[in-house]
Amino acid sequence: MQSSSELFPVALVSAELRGDLSEDVYRLKPGNASDFSVELALTRLGLAGQQGRGMPVILLHGSFSNRRFWYSPRGIGLGPFLARAGFDVWIAEMRGHGLSPRNQAYKHNSVAEYARYDLPAIAAFVREQSGQVPHWVGHSLGGITLAAALGGGYLTAEHAGSAALFGAQVSRVYWPLKVPPVEWGGRLLLKGFQHISGARFKRGPEDEPVGVALESLRWHRLFGRFGDAERDWWAGMADVQVPLLAVSAAGDLQDPAWACRKLFEQFSSASRSFLLLGKEQGFSSNFGHVEMLVSKEAQTEVWPLVEHWLRERRLPADKQHD
Repeated sequence: MQSSSELFPVALVSAELRGDLSEDVYRLKPGNASDFSVELALTRLGLAGQQGRGMPVILLHGSFSNRRFWYSPRGIGLGPFLARAGFDVWIAEMRGHGLSPRNQAYKHNSVAEYARYDLPAIAAFVREQSGQVPHWVGHSLGGITLAAALGGGYLTAEHAGSAALFGAQVSRVYWPLKVPPVEWGGRLLLKGFQHISGARFKRGPEDEPVGVALESLRWHRLFGRFGDAERDWWAGMADVQVPLLAVSAAGDLQDPAWACRKLFEQFSSASRSFLLLGKEQGFSSNFGHVEMLVSKEAQTEVWPLVEHWLRERRLPADKQHD
């Protein structure tokens, strides 16, 4: 089968019409990581019959999730909203999630692997197809991965026109993990598993490879840092100049606003905006971790702000606080 790209093997898996939307699903095989079995599914959404494509936007889901976070079978979600607004929407699924198959070394997948290899490959393909530098929106672990790729220098201004991080943080303190024997015990326990079940723990429809959990333990242990063996992503974020939007929710108990703001403030060199979704800020409710992007209130109050940010690289005047 002929590849859809000159960069690396890419297969067009399906091309369908979903009501007023066109849906093209690609499977990328970049071959840039030590595990050559990695394949990544990338769904492209647009308006059916539309001539040309608008500004490319890449959406990254969080943990225990897949493309359906952005795009429901009924054609509802931030993805379809942006496609109907004229954007060229690309929805990525991480290794072993959704339409992306599990790779041979699935157990050892990590944010470090995603940030170093997968996001740059996705960016290169989208840029090849669209002829423009893509913009990024990440939720939760997707936002953390995006921050790691920017801080590690794996995504630069050539790969990212802007970045929007929703409910993303790495500063919440888990005090038991600061006690070495507890952290060691947790690591020993996790190593016996291939994955953590999203369904069993009621976290979402997908599993997460145990490598991501082990990596989080390293970040949060005593003297831990947000980075890998080679690069300090946290320190690197201070030099990033890609325009940044960080969004937190007043009712988010998983990733609290103060921790999201701390990540935002580390991007000290970037043109940046911070948005807190809460009643005190003029919103209808104190949004939660998921509800900030997936709810009826988000459709009317949050999605239009995302569209405005992508077009203007700033928030509306009444929402600007930084």
